[in-house]
Amino acid sequence: MPPKSHLRKDRINIGKKVRAHRNRTITLSRAETKLYSKEIIQISKPASVNTLENKIVNQDTFETLTFLPDNFVDLLILDPPYNLTKTFNSNTFKKRSISQYAEWLENLLDKLLPTLKSTASVYVCSEWYSSTAVHLVLDKLLNVRNRITWEREKGRGAKRNFKNASEDIWFATVSEDYVFNVENVKLKRRVLAPYTYTNGEPKDWLNTSGGQFRLTHPSNLWNDITVPFWSMSENTDHPTQKPEKLLAKLILASTNENDFVFDPFMGVGSSLVAAKKLKRKYLGLEIETEYCLLAAKRLHLAEFDMTIQGYHKGVFWERNTLKAQKQKATTTPIDSVKQSKKHTCIRT
Repeated sequence: MPPKSHLRKDRINIGKKVRAHRNRTITLSRAETKLYSKEIIQISKPASVNTLENKIVNQDTFETLTFLPDNFVDLLILDPPYNLTKTFNSNTFKKRSISQYAEWLENLLDKLLPTLKSTASVYVCSEWYSSTAVHLVLDKLLNVRNRITWEREKGRGAKRNFKNASEDIWFATVSEDYVFNVENVKLKRRVLAPYTYTNGEPKDWLNTSGGQFRLTHPSNLWNDITVPFWSMSENTDHPTQKPEKLLAKLILASTNENDFVFDPFMGVGSSLVAAKKLKRKYLGLEIETEYCLLAAKRLHLAEFDMTIQGYHKGVFWERNTLKAQKQKATTTPIDSVKQSKKHTCIRT
């Protein structure tokens, strides 16, 4: 294990970029670049599952897929370049027509399907414009289960259109036999109408010193996730970094401990970090070396901090509840009635 001096989140300047004192963005020093280069591999011949377990492969995805074994993946998280003209360090993906993007995606999935177990689940991330293409391709090759829409909040305003502040994640499975742990991905929300039993005890909610909360079933509309930004310890300079909380939901819903998570466009490794923190095996592919290095650093940082923002003591919480997450539940029915007196509805 590297010395702790190499594991700090350096506040350094990159080129002309000056970091504010409170900026927690993860960066790389020269020493760390050399150190984490040892954690990255490349493959040029067929590889076994044991060789790939918990690894970062710095290589083109299409080139690498020819060397991967069959039937080893329990969960495929596919976050490919969106159908937008966007530059990622040294690589640029150019926007295509819907039909051309669908053809590109189908070609990719055809090469990925052999790696999946018969019980595997697949999540495919998409922007709104090409979401229909993703649906059509998945419906052709897999069993489509749902479309999750998550609010990333950030987005540029427009004078002649609505602000684009959401993304889609399509959920599909290889077969009818698949994992879905609904109890692991329930969301803890504030109670606005705290019903009680006739004896005054809370009905399906808990009373805490931080407020009244209940666990709700996960829906396909997610508005409890914050996009990583400069004051968050998971943030990097990657332009489209996914939050660990989002990946944790996908992983907990569709895998069990020690299952294998595969991300062929891992970016800076949010899926790998979430998998490690949740005790899953993982494999990530990424063509950009700097992103691989940042992912390697994040994986080492996870050894010292296993927390996922917004996920506390095995429960997902809605936003702006950090103080409440630390409060203990009270079980005194009388106190519950007093605090909810104005809104209580008695049901038998």
